[in-house]
Amino acid sequence: MEAAQQLKTLIKSFAEGDDAHFYAVAMQMAAAEARNGNQKLADDLVRTIDQAKSKTHQANGLLKKLPVNGAQKDLNELLDLIKPHVTLSNMILEDSIKQGLVRLIEEQKKIDLLLRHGLAPRRKLLLVGPPGSGKTMSASVIAAELGLTVFVIRLDGLISRYMGESISKLRLIFDSMKQFKAVYLFDEFDSIATSRTDSNDVGEIKRVLNSFLLEIEKDQSDSIIVAATNLPQALDTALLRRFDDIIKFSLPNSPQIVEAFEEGLKVLEHLIYFNLASTVRERAEGLSYDDIFHICAELVKESILYGDSQITKELLVHYIDKRKSPFK
Repeated sequence: MEAAQQLKTLIKSFAEGDDAHFYAVAMQMAAAEARNGNQKLADDLVRTIDQAKSKTHQANGLLKKLPVNGAQKDLNELLDLIKPHVTLSNMILEDSIKQGLVRLIEEQKKIDLLLRHGLAPRRKLLLVGPPGSGKTMSASVIAAELGLTVFVIRLDGLISRYMGESISKLRLIFDSMKQFKAVYLFDEFDSIATSRTDSNDVGEIKRVLNSFLLEIEKDQSDSIIVAATNLPQALDTALLRRFDDIIKFSLPNSPQIVEAFEEGLKVLEHLIYFNLASTVRERAEGLSYDDIFHICAELVKESILYGDSQITKELLVHYIDKRKSPFK
């Protein structure tokens, strides 16, 4: 990417508030300076980027407070804010998954039309699939497409050892959905939604599940409720009918693996002189999207830190194998 195009992309990312892409392009510019022999400038750029990221993180910490009052102050310990920046076009998804997300987004965008016909739009979604398959990112995409905030429910803060306190906290969360329209994500949902016939379950968890069933059944807010789980078989069957749609995620297949690596290494394509597709197609089988983008990030950092003139096949294979077998 030429310097002018990089600058154009940088300005566009800043205007859209896309911090992740802004910093990624800035790091690309630093990598380009390193390759051109301007190591001091590259180091200065990396240092400036790191300082800016730190300040952004501190500023975002101030945003992690939902405007509440009185008894609702406990929400500050229950909700974490995510600033969505990834859109649907940025994600590599199976058609069935994309169709499910698009349908919810379209119904939300045309909510007035549906309501005029006496129909309620989809807004309660259950996402199931292995870790790193895109469930959490999908919640962020829904929020970005609808111009909403994402609040992740901290389930560790929800469960209390005191009888009844967990239920009160859960009620606060559902009350906030009425006051503040957003995407509310219950990640690792199975931790509170296991079958009520599970003999190993503790009493407080069962009470929380019963309360959740009641709250989600009567919820009439405008907020989007997304629950994500890696263990759908552990969920209480009574939950399933409470959701408007259930979307199943899976690990990427061979074409998707290739596409994910090509996307993740797009900024380094001019440094790759081997057949990327044939290298990763089988070697990376079994990796999640999260694994793949982690590997790509490591290769980008290699280029930035050491000013490599090319990315070798051996280096890519090293990071793939390390990700697949981290303790070998």
